[in-house]
Amino acid sequence: MIDAFREWAQFESTRDLAIGGFGLFAQALFFARWFVQWIATERRGISHIPVAFWWISLGGASLLAVYFILRREPIGLLGQTTGWIIYARNLRLIHRRNHGHPDAKEQRSEGASP
Repeated sequence: MIDAFREWAQFESTRDLAIGGFGLFAQALFFARWFVQWIATERRGISHIPVAFWWISLGGASLLAVYFILRREPIGLLGQTTGWIIYARNLRLIHRRNHGHPDAKEQRSEGASP
C-alpha cells in the first residue's frame, strides 16, 4: 500500500516520503484551527474566533511553507505565505487591544469581541 501511495504521490525516495509526512502533519495542524474555532463558538453560543485560531493559522501556514519549499512548489508557497499577513495583523490588533493601546477603545466600541 505504501508503495502504491509513493508512486501516486511521486515520492521517489525515503526523503520524499518523509517530506510528505511532514506536509501531512503541517496540513493537519493548519486544519486543526477550525476545530478550535468550532469549540470556542459552541462554548459561547455565538460565532467566535479565539486567539489560538490565529496562532495555529500562523504555525500551520509556516510549516506548510517549509513543505512547499522542500517540494519546490511555488504556487502552494505563495498561497500560504500571503496568509501570514492576515494572521500577523490580527494577532497585532489583538495584542494592541489587550495592552491598552490608544486605538483599542475605538476597536471595542465597534463591536470587537473581548
